[in-house]
Amino acid sequence: MTIIRRKAAAGPFVGEQSFFATTAKGVEEVLAREMTGLGLGGVTMEKGGVRFTGDLSACYRANLWLRTASRILITLTEFPCHSPQDLYDGVRALPWDRYLTPDTTLAVECVLRDSALTHSGFVALKTKDAIVDTLRDRFGRRPSVNPKDPDLLVNVHLVRNRCTISLDSSGTGLDRRGYRAEAGEAPLRETLAAALVLLTDWDGTVPLVDPLCGSGTILIEAALMALNRAPGLVRERFGFQRWPAFDAPRWRRLLEEARQTERTTLAVPILGSDRLEDVLAVARGNSRRAGVEKFISFEARDLRDLVSPPAPGVILTNPPYGRRLGDEEQLKSFYRQIGDVFKQRCAGYTAWLFTGNLDLAKEVGLKASRRIALFNGPLDCRLLKYDLY
Repeated sequence: MTIIRRKAAAGPFVGEQSFFATTAKGVEEVLAREMTGLGLGGVTMEKGGVRFTGDLSACYRANLWLRTASRILITLTEFPCHSPQDLYDGVRALPWDRYLTPDTTLAVECVLRDSALTHSGFVALKTKDAIVDTLRDRFGRRPSVNPKDPDLLVNVHLVRNRCTISLDSSGTGLDRRGYRAEAGEAPLRETLAAALVLLTDWDGTVPLVDPLCGSGTILIEAALMALNRAPGLVRERFGFQRWPAFDAPRWRRLLEEARQTERTTLAVPILGSDRLEDVLAVARGNSRRAGVEKFISFEARDLRDLVSPPAPGVILTNPPYGRRLGDEEQLKSFYRQIGDVFKQRCAGYTAWLFTGNLDLAKEVGLKASRRIALFNGPLDCRLLKYDLY
């Protein structure tokens, strides 16, 4: 039998597409506001993410600019799935030669819940089989699987016997900005740190202080926002850049537009402190890689010696709430100290405290004027607002 080898079909993403941006639980509304601000269309909140519509430029811009999104998925199809054959046939029906070639590496990840198929590894394998069978029929060769660093990452979302097949345009998660080579203990994801800053409504017109800054993630994300610097500019690459259909000229134009809109000065100080100099060395290194080192002042200082710029201003901090400081009594004493410092040294400020331990938060001894429920991974957390008159 003679096998005719053809090039992959051109233009797989012509016209309007449907996208789904994943995010941490509780951040959906923040992400939806970001999308509206970017001018993205069809913005609709769902549990765990936000849908939007647009062309290929919208996909590129979302990856480049969205600060609180974890991944940008391009929805290809959705179908009922009650059996392995349903899954195989539904995946096989897609024109996979538009999205990859036999020389493209592939990986499949699966989210599975409340369905007749109960093993995510089997679902991923069956999906992979359908894809490579399609390519083998088309080209006489099959693509290789690379689970660690694929050119094309396929996402299978199978919930209550409804299967959605998507392409992950981001590659590695968007929280991996590229500036955090070192994170220290209990790191806060960049995307969640950005969400915390956005939730405070800090707009760069008053000082921002983090007296327990750790590796500096909150302050770095705040500086990027205040400078109107796209968070994706720090990254080396995105998943879509390895696709056969990657539009390099269009991407270069978006990068240049982003660079043209950056600010070069800040009107107010951004201050971070921590009692350990080696922790601050990590924060300084991270801020340098993010390109914001000259906009953030880090200094070694005990919490009790906090000196804030004249009010008004915003304090945003993520104190330890696990094993980092030792036993429960020590942590309770530390949280009481936080409350004392807020009252005695921060009059006229608005303070925001992010914690995953609500019992410890009670030790602050101040009445929160707002409590926002968020999740740090699986951990139920709260962002607490204190008005320090």
